[in-house]
Amino acid sequence: MARQHSVLAIVLAGGEGKRLHPLTEDRCKPAVPFGGRYRIVDFVLSNLVNSGIFRIIVLTQFKSQSLIRHIQRGWQMSGRAGHFIEIVPAQMRRGPHWYRGSGDAIYQNLDILGAEPGEIICVFGADH
Repeated sequence: MARQHSVLAIVLAGGEGKRLHPLTEDRCKPAVPFGGRYRIVDFVLSNLVNSGIFRIIVLTQFKSQSLIRHIQRGWQMSGRAGHFIEIVPAQMRRGPHWYRGSGDAIYQNLDILGAEPGEIICVFGADH
């Protein structure tokens, strides 16, 4: 039997969604409703969980409260050790600026990646 790798998923969910205005007037792009009770972010989260990836960090930025609420209420993991979805709001950790793109969002959160090491780190967009 093959050894299972330790996989950590980073989901970039800071999209402002200017092209979806007015849908993004009060929420970030990943939190835009889709099909009734779902949000755009549910596609990537569902794909991760259905692929057996249960260690997920979601990086947020713009108007993230409805996204945070949706994930907290709708995506409760099993409670087993190593199964989690951690939501990390933008915190300007390295300098006086918010994230300046996807790469900078990861760079500013390298300390979190170090605290949750994985043999494989996968980065996904929450709004595709």
